[in-house]
Amino acid sequence: MRDEPAPAARATLRDVVAAYVGLTKPRVLELLLLTTVPVMFFAARGVPELGVVLATVVAGSMSAGSASALNCVYDRDIDEQMRRTRRRALPRHIVTPRAALVFGLTLGVLSTVIFWVFVNPLSAVLSLSANAFYMLVYTMWLKRRTTQNIVWGGAAGCFPALIGWTAVTNELAWPPVICFLVVFLWTPPHTWALALRYREDYANVAVPMLPVVAPAAVVGKQIVLYTWATVAVSLALWPVAGTGLFYPVAAAVLGVVFLVEAHKMWGRTRRSDELSAINPMRLFHTSNLYLSLLFVAIAIDPLLTR
Repeated sequence: MRDEPAPAARATLRDVVAAYVGLTKPRVLELLLLTTVPVMFFAARGVPELGVVLATVVAGSMSAGSASALNCVYDRDIDEQMRRTRRRALPRHIVTPRAALVFGLTLGVLSTVIFWVFVNPLSAVLSLSANAFYMLVYTMWLKRRTTQNIVWGGAAGCFPALIGWTAVTNELAWPPVICFLVVFLWTPPHTWALALRYREDYANVAVPMLPVVAPAAVVGKQIVLYTWATVAVSLALWPVAGTGLFYPVAAAVLGVVFLVEAHKMWGRTRRSDELSAINPMRLFHTSNLYLSLLFVAIAIDPLLTR
């Protein structure tokens, strides 16, 4: 790999530490952990073993951070040109590509070892598979080639739901598959709302996100369809996993809120193509809140029905 000079003399220790933390994309990491730990409570039908939770959180954080760091290395050319990403460590040359690559690979190896030794081999394999899928399938193949990039590539971000379950049970079952599908169907509305906000950025770097190649009204319609599918699948967890009544009630209420916002944004896209009128970030933040509270409900339900 061609290395690039980093102006280390002008970067303080605090800058360098912050840059390495930034390579792990902490906001993405938080979201991934939020779909891991609640499923562990659900799998345990109560409070899971603390040691397993800690090992899973540490290893899961390293795994997600590894994938994010490697993504930053591969995408550094377009990150330099996008408003949303040009303040990252590599575009600012605080960290060199070689150092970021070593950092990402080290995190990946350590996460796999921790999963294998302190959790179980199945969780280690799932974690490694998620990283490989994110880098090889999404980042290196789909992202710059097709509007379906985030639809199929987003599957990598669904693995934490499986890992949370296997960390407790050491086996796969239908309930975590339902959780996987919820995140899978939720990802396009969530990401397309953000991509709509930054569609000019994606267009400038020739990344064919759906909002770049399709009118806003088409994007809005697709968001509505995927939101309906997300809510429907979320409710399927009730009969499949035999939850108490708390979960389906929470899922229904949250689903209504998510659907209302999706339909409202679709309506705005049919009246105008201007971002100021569409306000896609409203749906983006609503989608974050929806998924967060839905998985909190997944964790709480078994505590109420023990």
